[in-house]
Amino acid sequence: MVTWQDFEQEAPDLAPLVRARFEAHRHHVLATLRATGAPRVSGTEAGFTGADLTIGSMPGAVKALDLRRDGRFALHSHPGDETMTDGDAKISGVAVEITDEVELSAYESELPQPPPGPFHAFRLGVTEAVLTTVEDGRLVIRSWRPGEAVRTVTRD
Repeated sequence: MVTWQDFEQEAPDLAPLVRARFEAHRHHVLATLRATGAPRVSGTEAGFTGADLTIGSMPGAVKALDLRRDGRFALHSHPGDETMTDGDAKISGVAVEITDEVELSAYESELPQPPPGPFHAFRLGVTEAVLTTVEDGRLVIRSWRPGEAVRTVTRD
């Protein structure tokens, strides 16, 4: 699994910009796959824990059950206002549930406030990161995949 830290090492100019978009707001949009294969979107909070980008969930939430069955996901940062001043970030990859008690305890200790009860926690492995910005009136799309250089596409 490619961790957030791996992304930071492979794309040191892009990773901080993408991270800033996820840290700018608390709530984001998570896409998972239902058992039927249809997409499901859910609100979620994402955070950075050690080398990982992580999400948590209430026990038995459908997004957690989706990820347990099929870990593929897409995470879209809160876009902020209509100016897209700092861009629009998306991450896709495979989520892996944290089940080891020691790791869960470490995860919980890094949260701003502990969950009120039982919870699911997932590490998000990164298979693609994209940052879309508007610069000088042009759309600039920067994307990265593991083992590849950052690719930049500009559209007028």
